[in-house]
Amino acid sequence: MNPPQDSAIDQSIIDLDGHDIRVWRKGAGPRVGYFAGWGGLPRWTPFLDELSKRREVVAPSLPGFPGGGRAHLDLDTQFDWVVAARRIFMAAGLEGADLIGASVGGALAAEIAALWPGSVRRLALISPLGYYDEAAPPADMFARRADEYPAFLCADPGLWRAHVAPSASANDVEWEIDAARAAEAAARLLWPLGNSGVAKRAPMISRPTLLLRGDRDQVVSSALLAKWQAAIPGAKVRTISDAGHLADLDNPAAVAAAVLDFTR
Repeated sequence: MNPPQDSAIDQSIIDLDGHDIRVWRKGAGPRVGYFAGWGGLPRWTPFLDELSKRREVVAPSLPGFPGGGRAHLDLDTQFDWVVAARRIFMAAGLEGADLIGASVGGALAAEIAALWPGSVRRLALISPLGYYDEAAPPADMFARRADEYPAFLCADPGLWRAHVAPSASANDVEWEIDAARAAEAAARLLWPLGNSGVAKRAPMISRPTLLLRGDRDQVVSSALLAKWQAAIPGAKVRTISDAGHLADLDNPAAVAAAVLDFTR
């Protein structure tokens, strides 16, 4: 597990049934949690830097994603995933904080807000996965080759390539294993239809909720985001220009500004 390149980032480890789960922190101010999107968080991002100018950002890894080791192998059901995410959330000190979930992380952030409403102050979901609707299904991520991901996930494919490229201090082989493990973890949570069943629980989300989507998102359509909005009482929607599925990678300043305005 490589240390962060930025000395201002504090790294700690929490235990999840014998598995090490990495937690990164940076900034000062009211605490905000972040569950990363597809591919996880192999490195700190400009979006998190923007948030950390005004908030204390806490970014715990999710099981199987970079910094989450092999913890996903113990998660056999959707219930297992939700409980694991809740335990990580609590151990990271996020109880009562604002919570951001992107893509895959959005599926689990929504579950925490639905099932433990008092634990989240405000919820921001960036093109969340997990909601399946036959009339507006999410794109099948598992039918894509790895070399298709850059143009499929980001409006600027180079941003995805840079995000997952090995750092100067990284072991290239271990980095590739981490990337493969992240895809496996996403599959264990969402395969085959990208359906976690969260549609049944989304109406239970009672905390103020902001839904964000890049205008060039090829994974979550505007029609599917409208389903999320209809399910979550009072949810607001913001469209981010010049951004794909991982809008916080494509347009970090705009997404951060929207989230900071919503959670102030």
